[in-house]
Amino acid sequence: MHGPKLEPAQCAVAACAELVSGKWTLLVIRDLASGPKSYSDLESSLAGISPRTLCERLKQLAASGMVLRTRIKGLPPRTVYELTERGFELAPIIETMRSVGEALMRSEPDPAAVEAAEAIGTCDCD
Repeated sequence: MHGPKLEPAQCAVAACAELVSGKWTLLVIRDLASGPKSYSDLESSLAGISPRTLCERLKQLAASGMVLRTRIKGLPPRTVYELTERGFELAPIIETMRSVGEALMRSEPDPAAVEAAEAIGTCDCD
């Protein structure tokens, strides 16, 4: 039996999940965890991200206090993005995801688990 759906304001895990659940968000944070980056640095390292999506993610992360946006005067003027102290709090989560992902990528599926899942046929989670 499922409980009531919790809104982010009611649950700390839901609040964090709401922040990082957008496509590309965790990868933007991952890249910024290694140090400040320009928009073009991020765009290059996140192959496949659209400029609009990158801009939206950076705005969302800045609005939530996870990313600091700094304009640097000069010719040409530049903008640099970096994680705030609050943003760095997400780094251990990303490192754990990296470790689990690497293990998943190395492992073969358990044949018994695959056979059991096929025997069930449908998910009774709903």
